[in-house]
Amino acid sequence: MSRRERAALVGLVTRTDPRVDVDDAFEELAGLAEAAGAEVVLRLAQERPRPDPATFLGRGKIESLAQACAELDVDVVIFDNELTPGQLRHIEKIVDRKVVDRTQLILDIFARRARTREGKLQVELAQLEYLLPRLVGAGIALSRLGGGIGTRGPGETKLETDRRRIRARIHQIRQEIEDVRRRRAQLRERRHKQAVPTVALVGYTNAGKTTLFNRLTREEADATDALFVTLDPLVRRVRLPDRRELLISDTVGFIDRLPHTLVAAFRATLEEVADADLILHVIDASNPERDRHVSAVHRVLEEVDATDVPQLHVYNKIDRVEEEDRRRLAAADPDALLVSARTGEGIDGLLDAISRHLALDFQRVTLEFDPRSDADRASVARLYRHGRVLRHDETAERLSIEAELPRRVLERLQQERRISGSA
Repeated sequence: MSRRERAALVGLVTRTDPRVDVDDAFEELAGLAEAAGAEVVLRLAQERPRPDPATFLGRGKIESLAQACAELDVDVVIFDNELTPGQLRHIEKIVDRKVVDRTQLILDIFARRARTREGKLQVELAQLEYLLPRLVGAGIALSRLGGGIGTRGPGETKLETDRRRIRARIHQIRQEIEDVRRRRAQLRERRHKQAVPTVALVGYTNAGKTTLFNRLTREEADATDALFVTLDPLVRRVRLPDRRELLISDTVGFIDRLPHTLVAAFRATLEEVADADLILHVIDASNPERDRHVSAVHRVLEEVDATDVPQLHVYNKIDRVEEEDRRRLAAADPDALLVSARTGEGIDGLLDAISRHLALDFQRVTLEFDPRSDADRASVARLYRHGRVLRHDETAERLSIEAELPRRVLERLQQERRISGSA
């Protein structure tokens, strides 16, 4: 078994940063580093008014970092910020170690976790767009990195090609992702025609979305206590006990300062969120940083134009929260749902809330159709598929059906057919 890379974590605290957040930021960065396969052996932070244009940290601090890296046999230095190409070159020269910034680290984790061809394409696009400006002037000797964090994904050969070939590859990937986007749009249109609503799960990474997804769909998708476990989106049909149906999609976890290149590359996937009928924003109720996580998720939803989609806050992992904190959560956000995807607590209430928001509540109606009409026969098939038929009277020229239908399906049928009466 190969040795894990030994990592040094570096952060900059400016005067505008609340000092209390430093430890939390380092904990999150450590989680990212471990998700990328590294062992954290050093943490170093500096407080200064603004980053140094050349070395990000002050010159003296960078030299101290270099000395500490040599003493601890550090393989990779990870900055909790995005570095400019110039800063990256200067720091690498001084510390004589591989240097990776926050963006490159997140991209690397995504490269490790992508399983489908679509996911791999999206990650490769984000990595190439990130790396392209950093290849200018041969500032990064990619061939000497020797693998490990920051070098996974497209592959060494691709990264060493000239800018023209990289741009050609980017163009090719964009075309392939556009094909994916069109296919997804066609599938969504088909679902709309079938009047099956879609619920999208979003949330900060490791908020428990996939565990909730499994609870609601009775699936067994991979759900572990780690960052970015779900990368490739999952969409499953859920049939409630009374035959009501909906689709639930599980999406990639968001994170504070999610790289713009990644948001852009995953736009085809994130359109599932923007086109959903309802968003369940899953929040780790037990995390002291939950308010910051909520803000980070809202920023990404703004980037993908999903702010107009109705949204329910779902505070998960409530089994880890004290009773007093539960009361505070309920008082601060009265419309939110408190659940535990692990134990099942609050799931029935969540399903009821979803039903109300999606107009899945039943109404009893009497509908009349022409059995000779193809369109009417299609409507009858939809009625049987989504409703409960109580009476069916048919003659050669007239078909009368009394049924209980989800309000959502009824509203669609009302646009197509005349309702003869209701009970």
